[in-house]
Amino acid sequence: MRLQRRRVVAKNAPTWGNIVDRAYQKERKKRRLAAGLIEVVLPIAFLYFIFYLVHIGCPIRFLTGVSCAGCGMTRAYMSLLHLDFASALHFHPLFFIPPVFAVYYFFFRDRVSLKMHKIIVAAVVAIFMVTYILRMFDTHDSVVVFCPKDGFIWRVIQKILN
Repeated sequence: MRLQRRRVVAKNAPTWGNIVDRAYQKERKKRRLAAGLIEVVLPIAFLYFIFYLVHIGCPIRFLTGVSCAGCGMTRAYMSLLHLDFASALHFHPLFFIPPVFAVYYFFFRDRVSLKMHKIIVAAVVAIFMVTYILRMFDTHDSVVVFCPKDGFIWRVIQKILN
């Protein structure tokens, strides 16, 4: 009986296959990110361009007559482009969170445990919802409104019922 020689490799030692596989995985991840951005960003941009052409600012507010949690975000960024920070904070006090969250999501999400990722997402959603509720009950806030009778859905229902 002939003894076969076995090659012993440490568990975490890099092998040529592992190096190639990691490079392939990184390239695949970059392609998925680019494809995801194209699949998500372009249709949304096209949709908002159509809304702009027909003079609909926010589709949620147009349909329901109620502002959403992100209401004022676009105006906040426009004010920020004009370096008017006071107006940016007035339009939406959390305008700085989405870019920070996007950087975290696309570049650092894999470095954080799943549990911590869920905590971060829940915290961001909770912050937005608390701010939304506070702004909804603020009678002096002209950005966030609750006027369901001004919404398209309400008007259609009224036309059908009358």
